Order: sequence, then structure tokens, then C-alpha cells
Amino acid sequence: MDSNTHRKVSFRGSEDFLEIELKDPITHAAGYLGVREALKHTFKEMGVLRSMRTLLSMNQKDGFDCPSCAWPDPEHPSPIAEYCENGAKALGDEATTSHIGADFFQKNSVEELSQLTDFQLNKFGRLIEPMVLKPGSVHYEPISWEESFELIASELKKLNNPDEAIFYTSGRSSNEAAFLYGMFARALGTNNLPDCSNMCHESSGVALGETLGIGKGSTTLEDLYEAEVILIAGQNPGTNHPRMLSALEKCKQNGGRVISINPLEESGLVNFKNPQHIKGWIGGGEDMADIHLPVNINQDIPLIKLILKKLAVLDQEHKNVFDHDFIQKYTNGYDALISDLDTYSSEELLNLTGVSEDKIDETVALLANKSKIIVCWAMGLTQHKNGVENIREFVNLLLLKGAIGKPNAGTCPVRGHSNVQGDRSVGIQHFVDKEMNERIKKHLGFTPPDHEGVDVVGSMKAMFEGKAKIFMCLGGNFVMAASDTEYTAKGLQNCDLTVQVSTKLNRTHLITGKTALILPTIGRSEKDMKNGMPRHFTVENSMGRVKKSKGILKPASDTIMSEPEIIANIGQAYFGDDHPMNWKSLGDDYELIRTQIDQVAKGFNKTKERSEGAGYYLPNNVRDLDFSMLPNGKAQISINKLPLHELAKDEYMLMTIRSHDQFNTTIYGLDDRYRGVYNARRVIFMNSNDMKAVGLKKLDIVDITSTYDTTVRVAHNFKVVPYNIPSGNLASYFPETNVLVPYNHFADRSKTPISKSIKVRLVKK
Repeated sequence: MDSNTHRKVSFRGSEDFLEIELKDPITHAAGYLGVREALKHTFKEMGVLRSMRTLLSMNQKDGFDCPSCAWPDPEHPSPIAEYCENGAKALGDEATTSHIGADFFQKNSVEELSQLTDFQLNKFGRLIEPMVLKPGSVHYEPISWEESFELIASELKKLNNPDEAIFYTSGRSSNEAAFLYGMFARALGTNNLPDCSNMCHESSGVALGETLGIGKGSTTLEDLYEAEVILIAGQNPGTNHPRMLSALEKCKQNGGRVISINPLEESGLVNFKNPQHIKGWIGGGEDMADIHLPVNINQDIPLIKLILKKLAVLDQEHKNVFDHDFIQKYTNGYDALISDLDTYSSEELLNLTGVSEDKIDETVALLANKSKIIVCWAMGLTQHKNGVENIREFVNLLLLKGAIGKPNAGTCPVRGHSNVQGDRSVGIQHFVDKEMNERIKKHLGFTPPDHEGVDVVGSMKAMFEGKAKIFMCLGGNFVMAASDTEYTAKGLQNCDLTVQVSTKLNRTHLITGKTALILPTIGRSEKDMKNGMPRHFTVENSMGRVKKSKGILKPASDTIMSEPEIIANIGQAYFGDDHPMNWKSLGDDYELIRTQIDQVAKGFNKTKERSEGAGYYLPNNVRDLDFSMLPNGKAQISINKLPLHELAKDEYMLMTIRSHDQFNTTIYGLDDRYRGVYNARRVIFMNSNDMKAVGLKKLDIVDITSTYDTTVRVAHNFKVVPYNIPSGNLASYFPETNVLVPYNHFADRSKTPISKSIKVRLVKK
């Protein structure tokens, strides 16, 4: 694809069809099947005894944090099974006994490997030694750690300015690694610190910052247990955050109600069979969503506007539906919102939602007399052109109900990766925080740059236009995670050097710059030893609690290195001894890093002592009803416009989704048993009436195309699967469909890609 490298590599791998099998979707989550699949996966990858020993340490107070999602651990975790099916799969994936090194890469060229699927690439196993891909070569070859660090330092010193280097961070990294990484970039002179938040919850951070003064949620895990109503919007807990179902189960058992707002009715929100209880093995499980609102893709704003209009009518009838004492004392904008609602007709809003009015009236009746309300959400709200406004509209509902800043109520953005929130808290951000910069100057002894860096969208553009020369990834699979896959791939190939700090092989190791490095690192479950002494990391969960994480397994190889140590060695190679930060010492002693985190990162304090056991919560102004940082010192009720899509007659609205056999871009298997799809990923879910209208039959093969700014993008060879999805809506798995998402269409202000509302056409093969 790139004449400078002469490497003929594929960014999508093989498209050969497997023997697909379709069954009825499963109507419950977890249960016996979940336990069986979890153990089957870990036993196969790790062995029986090794699996059981390690699973017993996952999410325990003296163990290691799950490398999968960021769902918090309870105060008193189950001593036998504080993990879910996907957590077990993530562990087996990381701690596999399959390893690849120099011999593997000598036998397999990057051209050959790139023809394989992402599932096949991941299955080769753990990376166990540093490797380099030299200009013009198609084979990685071994390189020493010292040579790796010197190569990176040498290339950095060739740059015309520091902004020609980009430092991307995945949510898997520890607080210590992320902090050191961010400080290295700033010491170099750039704020080019894009991270995976840019692609998922950046809309949440912007919306919550604008309305409530902090870009994080306000609830704790315990708040969910006794909430009166939990709204779950644009989120699929059964697949993406399975341990959340235990919290919802407690809520239901305490008399709470659950409302699901999502185009698809997902199994985890139909019924949950908790494998920790006998009822989860032989009983009927716990029914979850009391109300399911099958809203059209990205029509959440009209849905909430209609609910608010109906609540306002009840409130005007002196039924005390809104908390006017709270509104007057703590908020701005109530009168403007009520006036704005009056400009919309209920019929117009109802038609946009695609939901029956009976269901909406049932929801209104439930919310009218409740005040302990929690809204949980994920990518189904954030990854739209109006992603920020989506979240602000739900915040409006909470503010009018006084459901903020008190127990069992508030905002709950559910983060997708285990420490993505911690990365941001310790300084992984492309924007300038003047207060943090002052603390860096005071405590670390250097002056950080005061100009904004690039986010993920800016990174893609900079590389594509040849303005970035070095791209380094601290974890992740950037080429497959980012939008507009072919555009992203070409951008990476324009770089002089790409560097991947990784545990497993992925496509970004094959779509590279002229020179490429693979730097293998230890996993979350593995021991981090230095001079015979164990070290530990810290992480922050989705609800703002910081705790330590300490692996128990022998590392995959004696030649791999921890992330903080890799970064520290790069810092030492670049800066030498003539720098205020003692890079070598920081790589050796993580307590030195934690001391600096306490000095520089907002809210961190005595982390060494307080991160023990259950850990400690970072400050959260919303929990204290402190809105002093906002206009007039009050939370902001906002006016949000309706989404505007303007679909052509032959266009559909497509949302990307995960299968039950994947986590982010990591593919564990080829089955999605909750939706009844087996041994296939290149499928597209479609309303059966829509299929009839255009003459499509089950398992017909189609190309999916998207057209933005006259550019046509194509995802080839997908099989059509009839499914219970609203008419005019489609769903298909990512990362296979990321190729359809235009790099230059994203959420206003947050720049999150529009992965959940892509205008597409279907072309029958």
C-alpha cells in the first residue's frame, strides 16, 4: 500500500466466509453457560490449575484488577468468583501459554500475517522479545532493549519540533505508566497525547464538565443497590460490563425498577442468572428491564424531550413531579428549558423515537414519583454527531428530578476499559490544564508546553498529511480502533517510526511506519519483580476509586519489561542524566512515581497508603453539590437540538456493536450466542420487513457503503441476518465496520467518531 515501504499489507485480513450458524437469541445472561464458556476459554489458554488459582485472585483486595472493563469491585468481593465471563476471557487471553518471538517472525512476514483475520492474529499468543521491522523489510527481527531505546531517542532527536511525535494511550495502562508517559511527552515539548477516551467517552467528559463541572460520573457502586429507578441508555451490560448485572439484580431485589433504552433488546437486560446464587443455576434468574424502549438509533433526545414534556404537564397539575427546591437552589436554566419544550409537538417527538406512546407513558408514570434515579450509559449515547447533547439531555432529566448529589441517584457513564479513567486523571490529555502545568513546573522541575496537542482525530489527520513522523502506542490496536480504517492505515504508513508497547500481536504491528518496533510488556496478571522484590500498580475504576493491582503469575518471558520501566528507559535514553526527572530511578521504584502523581494529579493524596485494600475515592464535586466552578455556581440545565440525519430513501442508519466474544478490538471467538450468531462476524442485523421491502433474504451477501463528502467507503461481504431491530436501523460488529466511519465526521466539541449513527446503503452481491 505504501511505495516507500514496498510492503503489500492488508488492513482488513481475509474475507473468506465460514460456515455460519444461526439460532434463536438467548434470553438470559450468565448462568451455567457463562461459567462454562469462561472456564473453557481459560482452561484452554492457561491450563486448569493455573486458571483456577489466577481467577481466585482477580478483583480481590490483594490481587490484580481485571484487564477487561472498568466496572468497580464491591466493598466485600466474593472470595470465589469476583469476575465475569468476559473478565475470564480477558485473563485467558493475556495469560495464555502460547508465545511468539524471533522464530515466529522469521517464518511469517508482515505481508502474510496481514492476510489473516484479527481473531487469527490474536490467537498466536504473547509477544516475548523486542522486535524491529527495518525499512524495506517484510520480516521483524530481534533487537535488544538498549538498541530499541536508542533507536527511539535517535528518531525523536531528528524531529524538527516535538509536535511531530504522537503518544497514544490505551485504557489498559496503569496510573504509573500513564503518568510517566504523559510527563515524558510534556518534557519532550508536546501535548500530543491522544487516548482511547477520544473514541468512546470523550462526549461524556465534555457534557458532564459543561453541566456538572466534572467529566466523571457521580455515583458509587453502592448507590445502584437502592436506587428507585435505573435508566440504562445505549449500553449492553450483558456483553460489555457483565458484573454490572449483579448490581442491577440487587437493585431489583430491593424494589428498584430498570428501564432499558436501546434499539436492540439485549439478553442481559431481559434476564440475568447470577452464577453465584443457586437461583442462577437451577432457577429462572432475575428479570431485568421492567420497561424496554426500542428507540430509533440516535433519537434519544426526542425521547427524553417527550418524557420531560409529559412530566412537565403533571408537574403543572401540582403533583410535585419536579424538585423545585433543588432546581432553584442548585441549577440554572429551568425556565428556558420549559420554554424550549413548548416549541416541540408531542406527535413530532413521538414519531422520531419510533417507540409506542404506551411505553413512554408507562415510563413517565414510573419516573413521576421517584427521585432516586440513576442514568447509566455507554457508546450508544456518545458516538454520534450530537453525542455531547445526548448526555446533556439525560442530565436535564436528573436535574429536574433533583436526582443529583444524593445517595442512590446521579450520573453513571460506564467506562469500557479497565483504567481509561485513571489515564485521564493522571494527565493523559491533549488539552492544556494550566493548574496541572503549574504543579509540573513546581514539583517536577520542567516547563510543560502551553499549546494544545492532537486528539485521535487530529493524530489521524497529522499522520495522513505527513505532519507526524513518530507514532507510539502504549497498548491498544490503533489502526482497528480508530475510525476510517483505510485512512488511518495510510497515515500510519507515512510515519518514519511506529512503536507498539504490547502484550499480543494485532494489526497495528503490521500496518506500520518505515521502521517499526514491538516492545513486549508484562500483563496485569503477571508479577512485576525488580531485584527480587515485587512491585505493584494502581488503577482507577469507572466510579473514581483508586486501588492497587498486584499480579501473581510468572511473566510470559524473562525478556519482557513493565510499561513504566519501558517509558523510563526511553526517557533516560533521550534526556540522559541532565534532566530534572530521574528517569532511571522512576523506572525502578514505582513509589517515586506515586509520590509525583500525588504532587501533580488533581485529587490524588497519600496514594501509597490509601490505595491498599478497597482503595480510595478521588474528590467529586457533584457528590458534594459543589458547582462553584460553573456559571453562577450552579449546575447547568441545557437546551439541546434534535439530531439531524436527512437519510436518502435508500439509506439506513447503522450502529456498530460488539459480539459477545470480543472486548473492544480483541476477538476471543466467533460466536455471539446472546444474538444467536455462531462462527461468523461479517454479519449485518436487519429488520425483517425492511429485508422484504428490498428483496433480501436471510444470509444474502451484501456490501455496506457509506457516502460522506462525495467519498464512498465500502465494507465488503456481509451476510444479512433478520433481527428484532427498529425499521430503518441496522447493526453490525466493529472493528470490521470501522472502515465506513469517516475520519472527519464526529461529535461536536468532543470529536468522538459517529460510529453509532452511520448513514449507509446495502448493495446485494
